Amino acid sequence: MKHRHPYQPILAALLGTGLLLAPLSGWAYEDELFSLKSRWEHTTTQMEDSSERRNTLEALAEEAEALAQEHEAEADVLVWQGIILASYARERSGLGALGSAKDARSVLERAIELDPQGGNGSAYVTLGALYDRAPGRPLGFGNSETAERMFQRALEIRPNGIDTNFYYAAYLKEEGREDEARGHAQRAVEGEAREGRQASDEALRGEAEALLNSL
Repeated sequence: MKHRHPYQPILAALLGTGLLLAPLSGWAYEDELFSLKSRWEHTTTQMEDSSERRNTLEALAEEAEALAQEHEAEADVLVWQGIILASYARERSGLGALGSAKDARSVLERAIELDPQGGNGSAYVTLGALYDRAPGRPLGFGNSETAERMFQRALEIRPNGIDTNFYYAAYLKEEGREDEARGHAQRAVEGEAREGRQASDEALRGEAEALLNSL
């Protein structure tokens, strides 16, 4: 009688359902991605020195690029590369800032091609902010109408998000649409912070409160 390994039935079951091998591709990058998210969260909400914040975001952007090169088909990696690049662009000035913003736009658009939900709306709201803040043609790609489309798509996916409502409210205020801005700022104040994004969402809630008081 052939000897049967004591774990053979378990291994066979796992292989049969794909549970043994399927997660391995995820495990290959999820720890690194979690580290990037955590350090981005700390950098953008806790670092007060602008030079330190800019240098740290530059390093994070380089790490995110390396991770994205290894996992170019993983939409969540590209979404976070885009978020980090957009944050880095905000800390820079001149052509350097525009270059990082263009890189962020390109990465986020690729992420959306892979995942039409754009990382639960995060890619769309980040693109909206980029299109809203970037200079227009011929130097840049800023476009008010495109920015609004991106914000509205983010709101379709996550209508009660703190970030989706705050950034759209800020856009609406700039456009002179204060009544609409007030409504979205209120929704941002009342929104629920996301798991793993509590620090950045609570920071945005504070900005939303300030925005609401200014309207």
